[in-house]
Amino acid sequence: MKRALDILLSAVALILLSPLLIAVAIVLRCTGEGCVFYWQPRVGYGGHMFRLCKFVTMLKDSPNMPGGFLTAKNDPRILPIGRILRAAKINEIPQLWNVLRGDMSLIGPRPQARAHFEIFPEHVKREIIKVRPGLSGIGSVVFRNEESILAMCNTDQTDFYANDIAPYKGELELWYVQRQSVTLDLLLILLTIQAVLFPDITCCLKLLKDLPKPHSSVLSACLTST
Repeated sequence: MKRALDILLSAVALILLSPLLIAVAIVLRCTGEGCVFYWQPRVGYGGHMFRLCKFVTMLKDSPNMPGGFLTAKNDPRILPIGRILRAAKINEIPQLWNVLRGDMSLIGPRPQARAHFEIFPEHVKREIIKVRPGLSGIGSVVFRNEESILAMCNTDQTDFYANDIAPYKGELELWYVQRQSVTLDLLLILLTIQAVLFPDITCCLKLLKDLPKPHSSVLSACLTST
């Protein structure tokens, strides 16, 4: 049933959003560095790698520049049009093609680049690859403003991600895997829409009272202030 829902909703969304997708593709082609799509290897179902598709929002060589795969608020590598696409999460829409193909699900653990996946504890890695990664999910909702959270830390951003954000994000994804259901998926779809329109996790925390709590007081403060 989950796969049938993924196929139906992703196909309908691609059809309805096609005018927007075409318009964004034209703008990207005529601006920035002339590229439209960005394909990045991510860890998927069963631990196998797949190519995740996004609209281009950053300079081509961004992963090899300072910051690597982490993107902070006001990152100089982000293209001007990219800031708009990222703020509205429009850059993520092409992943509906990944959902339709079966690489991903609409809701699930967010697919990670290999370097970020390896930061997760072993018990988390072992469990989250048992389901298809998601276009959205509890980790995406809670960390809707991850770029702003990274910008708020007073320590090295890479260390903050590895020591505070990644462990908590892993626990959130594990929470989803242990409780997954069609009902929870539909609720997380609604929470995703709410998070895009109103980036505030208060509603999420009220509805999902049994979510794991951040181990770090710094991260907890950052989450509640974004």
